[in-house]
Amino acid sequence: MKSIENYKEDFLLYLNEAIKVKEPKKLYEPIHYILQLGGKRLRPVLTLLICDIYNGDVAKAMNAAAAIEVFHNFTLIHDDIMDNAIIRRGKTTVHEKWNINAGILSGDAMMIMAYQLLEKYEPQLYKKLNILFSKTALEVCEGQQLDIDFETKTNVSIPDYIKMITYKTSVLVAAAMKMGAILANVSNDEAEKIYKFGLNLGIAFQLQDDYLDTFGDVATFGKEIGGDINENKKTFLFLKALEVSNDKDKKELLKWYSSNNSSELKVNAVTKIFSKNKIQELTKREIENYTKTAIGTLDELSVNEDKKEILKNFGLILMNRAL
Repeated sequence: MKSIENYKEDFLLYLNEAIKVKEPKKLYEPIHYILQLGGKRLRPVLTLLICDIYNGDVAKAMNAAAAIEVFHNFTLIHDDIMDNAIIRRGKTTVHEKWNINAGILSGDAMMIMAYQLLEKYEPQLYKKLNILFSKTALEVCEGQQLDIDFETKTNVSIPDYIKMITYKTSVLVAAAMKMGAILANVSNDEAEKIYKFGLNLGIAFQLQDDYLDTFGDVATFGKEIGGDINENKKTFLFLKALEVSNDKDKKELLKWYSSNNSSELKVNAVTKIFSKNKIQELTKREIENYTKTAIGTLDELSVNEDKKEILKNFGLILMNRAL
């Protein structure tokens, strides 16, 4: 088994060869740009890791890993347009660097390229991968729509929120893992167990992003702290605070979230309410619960204990990135 960093290095070498700038350059330059902005490369690494754990051909898994990564970055381009975001991974977003039309068209091309990468597999394998990929792609769109709906919906519940992040974020992590299992030719039942592991790990990962957005460190988080508060995002922290706060704190919280103004004062005031009501501890507990659920599914896998330990350690390292 390789280290996570080695999987990442191998994948980046492949990606740089597979995706190049060609004519018309104004279509492909934004694609190359977003793919070179860095990031954890979590999803493609998971495809390669799972394939290797089941003794599959890791080189054969590169196209599927690339399809996942290209699709993920396509969603980032379009998300940035919808959010009017100007920064992505510390750099100018695609639609800001070029224009909105370029962002839309290059994003569309990336979606098509992702499917083309899967076409390189033999028919039976392609059918399995394509069914999973299409299901996942549609769920990601559904998750994004739910997130948009939450902006104007006043009665969002925590189960509503968990469903949204499951679709918007977690299903792609789970699909990346299941693709690795499919490529290693495991049974459908085994592949589904891997999917469940990824699904719960993905939920924990997104909840941790919520946590770090308010209580993280800029240097390790890589983004401005308090962005979710300033954007009035109905995150787990906000919804949990509404659930456990007294009437006074709830009223103040809703007052801040009714304002479209962004300020350090707003972030500090909301963070104070969160801290007073122990939202830090409650969010950490929720992250731990989903992480434990994910790790618990490893007991059901058919791989040996050493390989289960690799997956367990990967999950724990992922969750402890800055907590």
